[in-house]
Amino acid sequence: MREKGMKKILAFAAAVVVLGACLVISAADQPASEAEPYDEDTYGPEKEIVWNQPVKGVTFSHKLHTMDIGLDCESCHDDLFEMEAGAAEANDDFTMAAMGEGLYCGACHDGSSAFDVNSQCGSCHLEPENPIVWTKPVKAVIFEHKTHSQDLGLDCESCHDDLFVMRAGAAEEADDFVMAALYDGKYCGACHDGSTAFASDTRCTTCHIGVRGYARMTGESTSAEHDTQH
Repeated sequence: MREKGMKKILAFAAAVVVLGACLVISAADQPASEAEPYDEDTYGPEKEIVWNQPVKGVTFSHKLHTMDIGLDCESCHDDLFEMEAGAAEANDDFTMAAMGEGLYCGACHDGSSAFDVNSQCGSCHLEPENPIVWTKPVKAVIFEHKTHSQDLGLDCESCHDDLFVMRAGAAEEADDFVMAALYDGKYCGACHDGSTAFASDTRCTTCHIGVRGYARMTGESTSAEHDTQH
């Protein structure tokens, strides 16, 4: 009797093993499920938009706003943005000031629904890859964003808009963008005071590359080089 019971148990165990093996083989035969392809009609263009007006290198991700956050196309189109490539850039009021008043991105990025348009600049503004080269009041002075942000860990708000207006050429247009102003703590001098960073009246060639340096950077020839060739 006990022997019959043991045989039943062994037979049941064997059946379980066989069934498990069949399930494993069956699963292996099934093709791997593929991720659902991105649907541009539902979520908008997968590739980020890059606006170059009124400033260069401002990005917008449809995928972030639709798939990740859950907005639909009607959340922005056509009340805030016309559904036509380049339409926003063509408008004279497509500016940070307008967004601060609730237009365009500012309708949501008001500090309540989403972060304020005047904060977290790096979320939308691409950092310039090439150094800025100022040619006024002297030629030529360079500034590297990468050195200050990636290497030193500063954020955009460290300089913009208190020390520098976030618009290309704005500093050069100012009458007080001179070394004397830096010595008084303005512009670069706010940090380059000899305490926070090296003083602005030291290590001159770190920033000043001069006429020859500018020529090498841009591929131009200096008048001195031109004279030696003739």
